[in-house]
Amino acid sequence: MKFVAFERAKQGTGASRRLRNTGKTPGIVYGGEGQPQLIELDHNALWHALKKEAFHSTIMDMEVAGKTSKVLLRDVQLHPYKQQVLHIDFQRVDAKTKLHMKVPMHYVKAEESQAVKFENCVVNHVMSELDISCLPGDLPEFIEVDLAGMKKGMTLHLNDIALPKGVTAVTRGKPNPVLVSVVQTGGEEAAEPGAEAAAGAAAPAAEAKEAKAPAKEAKAAPAKDAKAPAAKSAKK
Repeated sequence: MKFVAFERAKQGTGASRRLRNTGKTPGIVYGGEGQPQLIELDHNALWHALKKEAFHSTIMDMEVAGKTSKVLLRDVQLHPYKQQVLHIDFQRVDAKTKLHMKVPMHYVKAEESQAVKFENCVVNHVMSELDISCLPGDLPEFIEVDLAGMKKGMTLHLNDIALPKGVTAVTRGKPNPVLVSVVQTGGEEAAEPGAEAAAGAAAPAAEAKEAKAPAKEAKAAPAKDAKAPAAKSAKK
């Protein structure tokens, strides 16, 4: 991926604010053998570029004043509620120096697995990106993981997949973290026990209702009989 930036002469809060008001975004390029360089980019073009995954995880060609250099996106500052990029940082890339960054994980073919097709399960993605170390030439845009072999109750760990050539995972105290887990969802099997429990709770309630009915009838009968003599004496 290639993009064009422009040299920026002025710096400071006021200068950056005026730059943003003209539809530009201030930025900086650092690292490598050169000195930090102030740059500016067209905001609209930058906003659309940031929506692309490759802009975040690949080495790009940045052209400034007719010169092209290899850079990586390192930091983006966004406005708290506006769709506006406040500042952006890039790092120059040295072909002989290892990089340390995060790349996205792409999980594929989960819908073809036995867990999803036949066992009423869903595949839960525990990690969406992986922290890696590698030379610039070995940097992958993403790491693809095939989930076609997942079954009910399985978990997929980092050691279960093959990383691209020259790439080392940086796990920070977790030597073999979980990447994916299979979770069973509520289906027919989960619904049947609930239905049985509801039926079991309804049965005692029905029996209690039937038991109350004779009691009401018994109370009503004597009351009717008691009123009958009183009515005859009144006629006499």
